[in-house]
Amino acid sequence: MAFDYKKEYSEFYLPKDRPGIVDVPKMNYIAVRGSGDPNVEEGEYKQSIGLLYGVAFTIKMSKKGNHQIDGYFDFVVPPLEGFWWQEGVQGIDYAHKEDFQWYSVIRLPDFVTKEDFDWAVKEAARKKKKDFSKVEFFTYDEGICVQCMHIGPYDNEPATVEKMHRYMEEQGYVLDITDRRMHHEIYLSDARKTDPAKLKTVIRHPIKKK
Repeated sequence: MAFDYKKEYSEFYLPKDRPGIVDVPKMNYIAVRGSGDPNVEEGEYKQSIGLLYGVAFTIKMSKKGNHQIDGYFDFVVPPLEGFWWQEGVQGIDYAHKEDFQWYSVIRLPDFVTKEDFDWAVKEAARKKKKDFSKVEFFTYDEGICVQCMHIGPYDNEPATVEKMHRYMEEQGYVLDITDRRMHHEIYLSDARKTDPAKLKTVIRHPIKKK
């Protein structure tokens, strides 16, 4: 049975549809950084997703090739995630998606070293005959956050965010979005195949004690 991060770490990937506080440990990611509206067809964001999955599946399938990774175990490729920000805005202004800056990411298993990652990027580029130079090894130490499962269209996220912020204030916290701590989303649904009303997205914001 392949290791499934969503199930094994359900506190991070499958929260309830009401806000909660979570302490998120440091994790490594496959990442592509970019900017602009994620909804643009064939735009930078949608292209980044292909790069991420190209490297993720190269690592997953390495068990069948000559590059054997120490400590490897079979795993389900974790869900797509995104860290989002806009210059001069604390949080997200959904009315100006053209101003988005983002890291599009997929979590790496802990057994993947930087050397293994570099091999996977080169191998993906070789096999797919495509430029993978935008792909980065990204380490992020998220810390204390408020999070909630958002169910519905992405454009309806502000209502869930407002609920999260009310909850954190009741618990004695304040928002701590900075240039190092970002608005975070985890996409549990395939937006190409799912009714927008049923989309499941984990929304997470960094916080600190008042």
